[in-house]
Amino acid sequence: MPIKKDETGKRWVEMELLLPGTPEQVWQAVATGPGNASWFVKGEIEARVGGMFRLDFGGGATTAGEVTTWDPPRRFGYVERDWEPGAPPVATEITISGRAGNTCVMRMVHSLFSTSDEWDDQIEGFERGWPGFFAVLRVYLAHFAGTSASSFMTMTQTNGDALTVWRKLSEGLGVLGADVGELRAALAGPERWSGVVERAYQDEHQRWLLLRVSQPSNGALLLGTYNKRATSQEAAGENVNVNVCRYFYGESSERLSADAQVRWGEWLEREFKNQ
Repeated sequence: MPIKKDETGKRWVEMELLLPGTPEQVWQAVATGPGNASWFVKGEIEARVGGMFRLDFGGGATTAGEVTTWDPPRRFGYVERDWEPGAPPVATEITISGRAGNTCVMRMVHSLFSTSDEWDDQIEGFERGWPGFFAVLRVYLAHFAGTSASSFMTMTQTNGDALTVWRKLSEGLGVLGADVGELRAALAGPERWSGVVERAYQDEHQRWLLLRVSQPSNGALLLGTYNKRATSQEAAGENVNVNVCRYFYGESSERLSADAQVRWGEWLEREFKNQ
């Protein structure tokens, strides 16, 4: 959906999705730190207006802000003032509405005030970045709602065209050409796992694949390659981000996540950093 604008200088993108579960279950997943770890990244959220909001993307990359709306289980909002050097603050508002059949509609809006279009690409980039994580959220709510979770995101940058990088990633993990509904198992790579393909997506900006993992434990695996705009300071051709987001559900999730994070990080660096 294209960025929207009004005469006041407000610019925003909005997303709406249907989710399984009650408003309370969706709220727990999106408006708490432990909940975010089940489908997005580790976080800390103070349960009050004016409280701290912080997300940890791994490798020292974090974002922080302040809670601006706290109305459980219906409305949650926060503002990030330092999300990009020189940028105006970006505000996020989430609204949860119950529907029949044990489902909810969640609406997310990212907005900022600027009379310039300087930040439009970044705002539209927010929208492009969410669908893979929303797919994980659906899996968690449908199959594991309320279960304790631990997760990590690990990433590296590499050179070459995006399709070649994606083929190397998917082939190395045993998911090349995977179709939705298909059972796949990894016999090589940093971790042995098996699971069902839940979603697959590709466009000119990104390719990603989501699996609902059943072995060695319940969880999810989100693999993706994302085109990266090169700057004059970067080496020519280093234009693809390779991402792995791994989610573990259940009593042993913390231990399994800590062990797997090291192995996945080392594998990505070895396979892609110097290609």
